[in-house]
Amino acid sequence: MSEDQPHQNLAIIGHVDHGKSTLVGRLLYETGSVPEHVIEQHKEEAEEKGKGGFEFAYVMDNLAEERERGVTIDIAHQEFDTDDYNFTIVDCPGHRDFVKNMITGASQADNAVLVVAADDGVAPQTREHVFLARTLGINELIIGINKMDLVDYSEDSYKEVISEVTDLLNQVQFATDDTTFIPISAFEGDNIAEESDETAWYDGPTLLEALNDLPEPEPPTDAPLRLPIQDVYTISGIGTVPVGRIETGTLNMGDNVSFQPSDVGGEVKTIEMHHEEVPSAAPGDNVGFNVRGIGKDDIRRGDVCGPADDPPSVAETFQAQVVVMQHPSVITAGYTPVFHAHTAQVACTIESIDQKIDPSTGEVAEEDPDFIKSGDAAVVTVRPQKPLSIEPSSEIPELGSFAIRDMGQTIAAGKVLSVEER
Repeated sequence: MSEDQPHQNLAIIGHVDHGKSTLVGRLLYETGSVPEHVIEQHKEEAEEKGKGGFEFAYVMDNLAEERERGVTIDIAHQEFDTDDYNFTIVDCPGHRDFVKNMITGASQADNAVLVVAADDGVAPQTREHVFLARTLGINELIIGINKMDLVDYSEDSYKEVISEVTDLLNQVQFATDDTTFIPISAFEGDNIAEESDETAWYDGPTLLEALNDLPEPEPPTDAPLRLPIQDVYTISGIGTVPVGRIETGTLNMGDNVSFQPSDVGGEVKTIEMHHEEVPSAAPGDNVGFNVRGIGKDDIRRGDVCGPADDPPSVAETFQAQVVVMQHPSVITAGYTPVFHAHTAQVACTIESIDQKIDPSTGEVAEEDPDFIKSGDAAVVTVRPQKPLSIEPSSEIPELGSFAIRDMGQTIAAGKVLSVEER
């Protein structure tokens, strides 16, 4: 990774069989992040398993179990450089049961590439992913209309999918004026790194050019430190090492920090990144660090680390705007699903439904409605069943979004408007 290039986290989202993994493999290959011989090796392996054509996907799905199943499970982080950026790909699984990973993935992304297959168009998961991306604060979408080779590079098929996707984006209030649509074949390599002769009718950028043109994200270094904990390890010779990704602010050796809601704190002794000790770390950095006087049982996944003099807020209740994607019946006050916010998963009760919002305009449609259902947007008051550290999205957007899951699926997503601290 080149130090002088700005960094972007890029989510690759879209329906399960629309070619996300193949696209990621192709991007890594075209940018020289994966050497040719590795691709050859994967090609042989794919052919032996009767999955010829999966070699690029294999680059990403290097977990044996995933190969056997042919699906992407965890979020694989891979890096590649373009002329202007160093990208980390957050490859978001498309299968339903992996939406939870998709949530943690998208909430870490600055921008996203939405993959839609030309031969299939908008699928149910395409909707869900676009909706989540919008709610979780991804602003720019590049839309790769993939598998153009399967529709003989037909401009009509391409235009049909564009109109379907544009309708979907308008429904969730994505600004469609500056959305880039690109006809691609991840498998054949059309319009990824170089213009394709097959799509002479297309005169826009290649995928890599579009990625280069993305606006540079402003790193939230001015905000107070917020570092959600993903795991806590015990490492011999060092002691307890919490691990996580810095969302905002900076972490420095010698800082006095506080972990909430566990409510313990201490002085940062060491910070490690990529197995090297560093004096400080900034937003986007994945770090392991050791804090004087903190034991393994004092803190847990879902805690948030912040400065001792400006600790992360812990909600007694919070008010949030939610959008219901799918629910088999209606949601009323008293409903207690699981909220996924940053690395925390906490059961929370919806105490009251305060307003129903018209999702197309954002205006208040009804005060104190009795219930909300699929497709509705609303402002609700929420009470976590156990302590939860969460922030208003207007103050620290990185810690202000969440997804709501129940019955093995994501039923809603939302953002925090205000927090009543405990």
